[in-house]
Amino acid sequence: MRRPERVAELLREALAEIVGFELEDPRMEAVTVTDVRVADDLRDAKIYVVIEGDEAEVKAALKALKHASPYIRQQVGLNLNLRHTPHLHFMRDTVEEKASK
Repeated sequence: MRRPERVAELLREALAEIVGFELEDPRMEAVTVTDVRVADDLRDAKIYVVIEGDEAEVKAALKALKHASPYIRQQVGLNLNLRHTPHLHFMRDTVEEKASK
């Protein structure tokens, strides 16, 4: 397993913990982290999330995640002890939605 893949798995576990239990924003109650892709230089990470609800709730949750990303990044840095904590880019995971259609 390559280093970006190992870091991605560690990030996914840490982010699921932080988003699921530490954040108390009601807009993020229905957010589930499904996948993380880390760039080869470990500077950027795309976090794919599934958000339950209608389109307005999805947009509100993504906006809340973007607003909370500095705090989330700080917590990830404290938990994982990486030299450089990647910049977090939250994206909607539409694979399950497309599969259900």
